[in-house]
Amino acid sequence: MIEPRLNYVFCPGAAAARDGRPAAAQHRMAWWEWNATGNPQHPHVVVCVHGLSRQGRDFDTLARALCQEVRVVCPDVVGRGHSDWLADPMGYQVGQYAADMLALLQHLHQQAPLQTIDWVGTSMGGLIGMALCGQPGLPLPVPVRRLVLNDVGPAIEWQALQRIGQYLGQPMHFATEQEAADALWSLSTTFGPHTPAQWLALSRPMLRALPGGGYGLHYDPGIAVPFHALTPEAAQAGETLLWQLYDQITARTLLLRGAASDLLAPGTAQAMTVRGPRAQLVEFDGVGHAPTLVAPDQVAAVCRFLRGEIGGAVA
Repeated sequence: MIEPRLNYVFCPGAAAARDGRPAAAQHRMAWWEWNATGNPQHPHVVVCVHGLSRQGRDFDTLARALCQEVRVVCPDVVGRGHSDWLADPMGYQVGQYAADMLALLQHLHQQAPLQTIDWVGTSMGGLIGMALCGQPGLPLPVPVRRLVLNDVGPAIEWQALQRIGQYLGQPMHFATEQEAADALWSLSTTFGPHTPAQWLALSRPMLRALPGGGYGLHYDPGIAVPFHALTPEAAQAGETLLWQLYDQITARTLLLRGAASDLLAPGTAQAMTVRGPRAQLVEFDGVGHAPTLVAPDQVAAVCRFLRGEIGGAVA
């Protein structure tokens, strides 16, 4: 079975936590590379960015389906997975994440010139994608060609944010991987049907071994600090800004939605099909927030779009 290679890039703008040592004005972001094309400098990169409390190995199934055609890069957003934790938790914001992705893309471009960039973003990863694609003039190596927004849009339902806030950042300790997978499933049933093997594979990278034994979650609890500081008024202001970004996107866009999603409302999804990049909408029955891109029909929808077999209109 094809496996990814773990890499790191240093990103400016926010200091990493350094166990009491002076913090440099940078942090290290981990990224996973999938490349079975036979060309280690393949010029076509698909960047896959995960949701709020997840990590880059969420995309293993999709990456395996794509990596013989393109180079697939799946970062662990700072504070998650194998990336540094920040000294100041208020740095966990979309603006910083977008700056980190620019640093990653510039790093990849320096390794070997990029000719094509596609973006697959689940939830928070989609917001980061909108921030990059909706600001003309950003120093991208080349403009993003195709954008997949997985169950996220400019308007995010407040009730969904409250639901996520109930568990985000809470301390958790598990005796075994299976106990952890069972606990994570109790919080993630909206992801839709998964076999036990699929769910264990999704859960295992979410865990880190603790010094005293057992497992904890593989993210900084501090990511919850700015999340819990969000007010309805601030969320409304953010929505206005996100619609402005969305309306400036020129990349061909595919919008995926769990038909039972509580985060992306049907009205928002429909609005996204008639304004801005006029996204093509695909919904998955029996799934809420968010499709995990493990089920064959979900993987096929993304692969067909990135291959140009289904469209997504642009102005």
